[in-house]
Amino acid sequence: MTPQSFIKKRPYLVWHTRNFDHLSESAIIEAVLNYGDFDDVKKLIAILGIKKAAAIFQKRAWQRRSNYRPEIRNYFKLYFKKYAPHA
Repeated sequence: MTPQSFIKKRPYLVWHTRNFDHLSESAIIEAVLNYGDFDDVKKLIAILGIKKAAAIFQKRAWQRRSNYRPEIRNYFKLYFKKYAPHA
């Protein structure tokens, strides 16, 4: 399964588009971490791998224009620090 096919089954996480095939992995991770439940998060991490998911999150979460909510950014900073420390 690809991240695009995963998000296609969850259109309520990306209500701003219907073009699921062209969403980047970064946009999909952002939508799932911000709006999905923890089962969605676990399934996406299983698809991408925890190191890749952590690397994408860390690259985008600390940019000037980040769409991560502060509590989400803090939680997943700690989560990935514990479970993917070398990502």
